[in-house]
Amino acid sequence: MGVRLVLLCLILCLSACERQAEPTGINLTSALGGIPAEGFARAIEPRRFEFPQDHAAHSEFRNEWWYVTGNLQAETGRQFGYQVTFFRIALSPQRPENASNWATNQVWMTHIALTDIAGNKHLHDQRFARGAAGLAGQSMQPFKVWLEDWQIIGQAQGEFPWTVQVANKDFNLKLSLQPEKPVVLQGSQGLSQKSSEAGNASYYYSFTRLATTGSIHYQNQDFQVTGSSWLDREWSTSVLGKDQVGWDWFSLQLQDGHELMFYQLRKASGEADQAYSQGKWIAPDGSTRNLSLQEVQLKPLKYWQADNGAKYPIAWELTYPAAKAHWRVEAVVEDQLMQTSVLYWEGAVQVIDLETAQVVGQGYLELSGY
Repeated sequence: MGVRLVLLCLILCLSACERQAEPTGINLTSALGGIPAEGFARAIEPRRFEFPQDHAAHSEFRNEWWYVTGNLQAETGRQFGYQVTFFRIALSPQRPENASNWATNQVWMTHIALTDIAGNKHLHDQRFARGAAGLAGQSMQPFKVWLEDWQIIGQAQGEFPWTVQVANKDFNLKLSLQPEKPVVLQGSQGLSQKSSEAGNASYYYSFTRLATTGSIHYQNQDFQVTGSSWLDREWSTSVLGKDQVGWDWFSLQLQDGHELMFYQLRKASGEADQAYSQGKWIAPDGSTRNLSLQEVQLKPLKYWQADNGAKYPIAWELTYPAAKAHWRVEAVVEDQLMQTSVLYWEGAVQVIDLETAQVVGQGYLELSGY
């Protein structure tokens, strides 16, 4: 899901869409509220997914993202988490009639992050660009999603492996991603309903286990790394309901070959939305089972406080009795705050079995609306 439900579509304007380095403090609820965007397509009912075509942009919808997170280990034993996310935001349903090469109704934003576990550091960056004049966009043959020199490149029309390549002043990533499992259609056949209003939903699929190899350049060193990544793809127009303010989202990869995706939507009262919090349990053979909040219990165990006073629950007790799962899911670095235009916490976590005290998995946690 992500900040996934992004973002700036109600408040960004084209004149402000060049690269931006400083947070602007955009209000999440205002940006993501369930007000229909007239003229855009909406996710109303299940659709037929086709691959690799659906890796491409769906410009008839207002928001879309290619969201990659992962946990990597260097040959030296050093461990890293990473995030690379491309967001497409449509400012209007139609392209402007202006024939200029700069004319567009599309804004692109990219977030990147690296978590250095041994160094107890989290580094991140963001960029904005118009979807025009070659600055940012998505193309086919070959498949490519890019913002300036930050990019995801696929084979032909989007077949794997994909290459993720980003660089800034603090770190460089060049990673190859190859699925180890079939695609997972989240929600009901890929329709992920987030609130009661028709159309407050997204089309959502994931690759929950991507074998990852490549290199990280960091602190004047080159690390050859291997590990596992997770790809989320969503597109939507309206998502959050009027009484929803944020979410707690887990993507967990277990050492026994299972994965768990689960998100808990939170109401303004602080309560979890019982009806629309949901997830998926993925077996080693790729078969899946839908999960509700009645089946998965979540309890915050530890909080980290940001400079603005917001407290983020960075350790959780997660119980899923049907799988005999009783875990502590905790951040590997406490401060993994994404101080971007939309403030959110997102970072690498480990999964500890509370009965044996053994690490049984890894993943990513996202906390928004705090």
